[in-house]
Amino acid sequence: MTAAIDADNLRKSYGDVQALDGLSFTVDAGEFFGLLGPNGAGKTTFINTLVGLARLDGGRAEVFGFDVTEEYREVRDRIGLAPQEYNVDRFFPIREVLEHKAGYHGFSSEQASERAMNALETVGIAEKADTRFDWLSGGMKRRFMLARALVSDPDLLILDEPTAGVDVQLRRDLWSVIERMNAGGTTILLTTHYIEEAERLCDRVAIVDRGRKVEVASPDDLTARGTDTIDVGLADPPATAPEFAHDGIVDARMEDGRLVVTARGSGTVIPDLFRELDRLGYEVTDLDIRRASLEEVFVDMTRQEEAVTQ
Repeated sequence: MTAAIDADNLRKSYGDVQALDGLSFTVDAGEFFGLLGPNGAGKTTFINTLVGLARLDGGRAEVFGFDVTEEYREVRDRIGLAPQEYNVDRFFPIREVLEHKAGYHGFSSEQASERAMNALETVGIAEKADTRFDWLSGGMKRRFMLARALVSDPDLLILDEPTAGVDVQLRRDLWSVIERMNAGGTTILLTTHYIEEAERLCDRVAIVDRGRKVEVASPDDLTARGTDTIDVGLADPPATAPEFAHDGIVDARMEDGRLVVTARGSGTVIPDLFRELDRLGYEVTDLDIRRASLEEVFVDMTRQEEAVTQ
């Protein structure tokens, strides 16, 4: 099956700034794929190269087998983009804006009108069809940007920080909309600073920094590489932590009369930890486990990348 996105050794610079520095990865058709990275990592530049707003200095990118430079029209017809910034004609009713957008993609006037209303209904603002963009609330503006991306019935939906600045309820409403789109077969590329969003939605994520790929994996696979915290209550706690000879244990210390163990793969560490504590004569009274989060793994990986490049 042809990949939805195939990026190979992408390079793009703006003066002395190397925005993309050999970036490579693929996104499968039908996948919900996240692009994570700190500000300035190259995420928006990557998106701009796909939609024709930036021209690559080197490398090759394809969308469903079409080259983004040589076959721009075929690529653009397959992409729906909801950018982070508002770039909307503010003086027309939003239904007309969507009708014009559908017209650019070859739909007849009748089809464009139908598609516009369908898109507004999908995001829950059909009752605002005759309202100008400027008169919408902040949350409705975010919904409209998603509707505009959907109106052309894209094969690839690109969402650049789609829930930035919205309240928790609206964020979850938008999650439901885009999850339904993905379940219907639409490939989705998401950039976000909300790590919870990536954990909830994405099949895989690419962590990028300084225009380079740091890692590509599922959220579960990435969090499995982090460290869990095992907080153990002991009936007669010692002043200093016992020494444990276990490959999975990174650190053990006493904090406020409790044994705090940092470990990788806590599921395999805990039985051995209990056996060792029993052998040493300690009685366990309670146990609390805090699993590694994708956010912690993300921060750790980007810090390591920064250290390598300095």
